[in-house]
Amino acid sequence: MSYPPDPNNPYGQPQQPNPYGQQPPQQPGYGYPQQQPPQQQPGYGYPQQPAADPYAQPPGYDQQAGYQQPAPPYGYQQDPYAGYVQNMYAGWGARVVARIIDTLVTGLIPSLIVFFALRPTTSITFNQTTGAMSSSTSGSLGLYYFGDLVAFLIGCAGVAYMKSAWGQSLGQKAVNIRMVRESDGQTLSFGMAFVREIAHLLDNIVCCVGYLWPLWDAKKQTFADKIMTTVVTKAS
Repeated sequence: MSYPPDPNNPYGQPQQPNPYGQQPPQQPGYGYPQQQPPQQQPGYGYPQQPAADPYAQPPGYDQQAGYQQPAPPYGYQQDPYAGYVQNMYAGWGARVVARIIDTLVTGLIPSLIVFFALRPTTSITFNQTTGAMSSSTSGSLGLYYFGDLVAFLIGCAGVAYMKSAWGQSLGQKAVNIRMVRESDGQTLSFGMAFVREIAHLLDNIVCCVGYLWPLWDAKKQTFADKIMTTVVTKAS
């Protein structure tokens, strides 16, 4: 009597006993091939977006300031150097030293020239016959004040030229600081730098409180800095 062949041993070979009691690997049976599990096909429509990171910060979030900056208007490319001057503001003492040097170089010398050239002089004469004294004045007081104003404007123009062309005045170079725009850290044009020097007149009002303002201001700005949106930073 014959038996059908064993599907696990179709050729009738003797099987060795398994000493470890493990089941022999299953061989694929005859007939139809086994079907593989279907693969996930990409769905139709819009591509799937990756899962959002719950710890990711929103665009424009400033980690140092702790708030989200507003998005720039359409068509405006934000300056990559904007805001780099934070935490680099120059100290009040360095600014005072730089201002003294600039005043001596560009302010004191023109004022001395005007003083000796245009100042009014008064001479007193004594008449021995009558015993009367008379005085006479040479020069014009208005011309002297006009010359003093011109000297002030020349000093402002000199400092403005150095800051716009070199990035530093002589005094700022001596203490290693510089004046820049707050928005992008670039130097001002000559015209804007000249207006800033004129705006320092507001810093002299009420016991020079404008020059003392950087002592407690967060950005260490004077009144002229706030008007022109400038800051004074360390040069390196």
